[in-house]
Amino acid sequence: MSTSAYEVPTEMREFAERSVAQARKAFEGFMGAVQKSATVIEPPAGNPALSGAKDMSAKAVSFAESNVNAAFDLAEKLVHAKDIQEVMALQSEYLKAQMANIQAQTKELGEAMQKATGIKK
Repeated sequence: MSTSAYEVPTEMREFAERSVAQARKAFEGFMGAVQKSATVIEPPAGNPALSGAKDMSAKAVSFAESNVNAAFDLAEKLVHAKDIQEVMALQSEYLKAQMANIQAQTKELGEAMQKATGIKK
């Protein structure tokens, strides 16, 4: 088997694939526990501030889960990258998408905060 300077040995690639899959599974278990515990805590009826805080917390958890899943998706793609150019293209694509996601998430959290506090623009 001939290898180029950037070729990853099959054994190492398989190990990386398993590691990413195991980390993703562990994260999914953790997020399941977070979501389960979040549904147990109910704010008292008639308290809009606590209800708004719960909504913001749920959004923040959802955004964190989405961002970590995007990182796992990138890791899976990087494991299969053929060369350094593909690695750089994948990284660039990921950063561009994450910047757009963070902007949208920040806007949505800001709107939720305004709603929770009753502040109008």
